[in-house]
Amino acid sequence: MRFEYYRSIGLPVSMGAMALTAGSANAQISLNYDSLSSFEEPLAFEVGDATVLVGGVVDVPVKLKVDDSIFHGDVDVSLVSNLDINVEMQLANRWNIGASYFGQYDVNGDDYQDNVAAYIRTSWGSLIGGNVDGLVREAIRRRRGAGNAGLAFDDFYGRINRWSGGYSGRFGPVTMTAIADADGHFEWGAQFQRPMGNKDYRFATRVSKARYRAADGITNFDTIGAGAVGEFVFGSSLFDVGAGYENLKAGPINLDRWFVSGGTQTKIGVLSLSAAGHYGELDGSPESSASLGVRYDIARGLSTNFGVNARKAQIARDGISVIDEDETSATASVRYSF
Repeated sequence: MRFEYYRSIGLPVSMGAMALTAGSANAQISLNYDSLSSFEEPLAFEVGDATVLVGGVVDVPVKLKVDDSIFHGDVDVSLVSNLDINVEMQLANRWNIGASYFGQYDVNGDDYQDNVAAYIRTSWGSLIGGNVDGLVREAIRRRRGAGNAGLAFDDFYGRINRWSGGYSGRFGPVTMTAIADADGHFEWGAQFQRPMGNKDYRFATRVSKARYRAADGITNFDTIGAGAVGEFVFGSSLFDVGAGYENLKAGPINLDRWFVSGGTQTKIGVLSLSAAGHYGELDGSPESSASLGVRYDIARGLSTNFGVNARKAQIARDGISVIDEDETSATASVRYSF
């Protein structure tokens, strides 16, 4: 069983809320679909009958984009911050209602993005609505890399609409999540996770019917995808592999895509390390990516992070640029989680 612990800032958190969060499939509905996330427990306090959880991150990254040589690249310096807020209260019938908010601001691009959702949680599971298009993906995906590692293409191209709704529930060691939007697109995922002896195993699968906007910014592909992930944890080390298939259709164009990704992570004292790689083909043309990541924990919530990420996929069919990605970059940052 997975337990989550929360920091108190001086006000008591109700035992009912704590007990519910400890064993629930979606103890705190996270709308953070970005790679920048907090490793700290959220602050917890009460407002009337509601329990409020607050957490966030401030990150100062320096990114070097490499062209032909490491000496001929572009350097970007920025400041990125995000905030997670979850409010939940229990009704007289023991149902729980709640709302979640996530906001992220990138100073360099003067860009603010946010997600919001509301939910009802019962003993039979949770009904969720809002910007929940990434919930299935986040529940089923391979584990994110350490530091500033980010493995490209390790997902379907297709996406459902931001505004959507669905259901999530836990049945013993199995968690199932299903999301659908108003256009008939959907995602469904299930995972099994259980320790066996001194090891932990996780197996997950996901299917999707969605839409992909091609690199030309005009052409929309209808997509159908299926994938699976396997994970093995022993001690402080994790090993996982994922594979998937996706079909893309737009008028007379019909493309098949397959891919496989794998990686490993380990923690040595205050040092976290990760490495991952990806290879796939879209209609016979290759796509590839790789990532290396390092995180060094300085103090509670404060860390330095480093990552090297490479991706390449330049594929066109019938005069349409389906995907156009070619970049190698190195990013170092100082990060504070609260």
